[in-house]
Amino acid sequence: MTARRAALAGLMVATAIAVGWVLFIGLPRWYGPAAPASPPPAAPVAGSDDVRKIKVRLFYVGADGTRLMSVEREVPFAGQPVAQARHIVEAQLAPVQAPLVSAIPPGSALRAIFLAPDGTAFVDLSREVSTAHPGGSLNELLTIYTLVQALTTNLPAISGVQLLIDGKEVDTLAGHVGLKRPLPRADAWVSDEPAAQAAPAPSVSTPPVVEAPATPPPPASTPAR
Repeated sequence: MTARRAALAGLMVATAIAVGWVLFIGLPRWYGPAAPASPPPAAPVAGSDDVRKIKVRLFYVGADGTRLMSVEREVPFAGQPVAQARHIVEAQLAPVQAPLVSAIPPGSALRAIFLAPDGTAFVDLSREVSTAHPGGSLNELLTIYTLVQALTTNLPAISGVQLLIDGKEVDTLAGHVGLKRPLPRADAWVSDEPAAQAAPAPSVSTPPVVEAPATPPPPASTPAR
């Protein structure tokens, strides 16, 4: 009985040694050590100089304060019209340095932009475009046509622009110019003066809520002596 137990114990020890040899010596020798997993190659990070850009016309207050002037700037390129429109509006809303003067109230931001099949661009702005506006119908017109001209001049697919505030239609921006319909491009609001002569637009008050005119008012005539 004792001999049988001793033989059984010896068999178990021999089996354990054999299994250990297979696991820790035999298998690594046959198949070789497992290759460490290598991390995937990192995607190259494009610097600002590597981003493709295009030239566009942005609009700022002219020297006489009654019209806009266009200035050539570079913005990132986008393959889709709605994405390109976003780049243009964001560039137009960005702060500028003197001598340029923007008709956009400070703090105004783009919330969203949509393009309708009929060519209308719906530009959804933050409330600062209204709450921070200096007022006056002329200032209001220059603010509105800054965005209208920026989109319709640079993107032929856009035929008109309707402004929204916080995702909603509004009657006016600052109490004077009706915004219930899309406004088309109006080059008569743009002068050809050099950018270096930019000056602030004066505040001019007129009776409330009128439709945006397609052309600026003619200069007052001087009576003959």
